[in-house]
Amino acid sequence: MSLAETLRQARRRMVLRKSRRFIKATAAFISRQGLVEDRPVHDAAAFPFVAQLEANWTKIHAELGVLLKDRARLPSFHQISPDQQYISTGDHWKVFILFGFGAPSERNCARCPETARLLRGVPGLQSAWFSILAPHYHIPRHRGVTKTLLRTHLGLIIPARRDKCVMQVGDRLVGWEPGKCLVFDDFYHHEVWNDTDEERVVLILDFVRPMRPLGRVINAVLMWGIKRTAYFKDAKRNQKNWDERLESATQTADKMMDEAAPPG
Repeated sequence: MSLAETLRQARRRMVLRKSRRFIKATAAFISRQGLVEDRPVHDAAAFPFVAQLEANWTKIHAELGVLLKDRARLPSFHQISPDQQYISTGDHWKVFILFGFGAPSERNCARCPETARLLRGVPGLQSAWFSILAPHYHIPRHRGVTKTLLRTHLGLIIPARRDKCVMQVGDRLVGWEPGKCLVFDDFYHHEVWNDTDEERVVLILDFVRPMRPLGRVINAVLMWGIKRTAYFKDAKRNQKNWDERLESATQTADKMMDEAAPPG
């Protein structure tokens, strides 16, 4: 590794440490700014956009089905965001990114137009992606980036042994149901187990916690700062490279199928 790269990595680690300290220090204040109770798991029905997602979940499931044909070409989480290396290893946790901190992946949204349309109707949407968890994989205990966001999981493909595919958020143990949303605060430490022979697939989306005006201002400042760090820039660059790679592979496969098709 060159000296310049070593210095860049050192600066990156320092910025991340300072950012995490600041975010943790402001978490209690953000909680007081919230218009919803500070708790690990929320009542999904309290958020109006949930009804739209659940009513149209089969459309999202259908678009997911097309993507899963290219499962082997999809990136693992840490290949998009290097900061996830301690919770994502090998090919066990694959992702397909649609939105990242408010910025849409136009290529990926075009491949899932109904899903993208529904996501654009979520107030304060920040990030959204399909999360594909392999059988017998465990996501270690971790927490989200900021208290200003809440997270939703829409169940799409859920193992039959639901008691063996669960998540702990704070002191709550929860599971998923096909076509149902789970809303939680991922700033609480959480951990996932898929102790089954089947994969688990959910649509994950992060949206701005309903807050008073000052809280919304703080969130805007935090998002502005995050977008200027390596945490965001590296992920955005990696996502762009993987999107281009997937599009190229898909076009090549389509061309080969056309050429192999019998005439007439």
